[in-house]
Amino acid sequence: MDYINAFWVGGLICALVQILMDRTKLMPGRIMVLLVCSGTALGFLGLYEPFVKFAGAGASVPLLGFGNTLFKGVREAVQTHGFIGIFEGGFTSSAVGISAALVFGYAASLIFEPRMKK
Repeated sequence: MDYINAFWVGGLICALVQILMDRTKLMPGRIMVLLVCSGTALGFLGLYEPFVKFAGAGASVPLLGFGNTLFKGVREAVQTHGFIGIFEGGFTSSAVGISAALVFGYAASLIFEPRMKK
């Protein structure tokens, strides 16, 4: 049953994101940021952990799960190191490659001008 729940929940998340991409003028990068921020907010509200327990990898693998992972890392680092944990928690809780992708993606957004879909 765990596999079935992971399959349909992950598929539902992907289908909703695909509908969002097809029906709105949001660029894929903004949709990805929306997903990560939504996962962070759901983690903060305590709603994401029960969701992960029910859906397993179907909830932890998509970008919503990444946002939740970042939140958990920041929360633990703030409890341990105080204010500086805000900056270090997200980097230590996720893989180095993903953290580098965040930093370089943000740097690219400062250099290049994003455009809306027509």
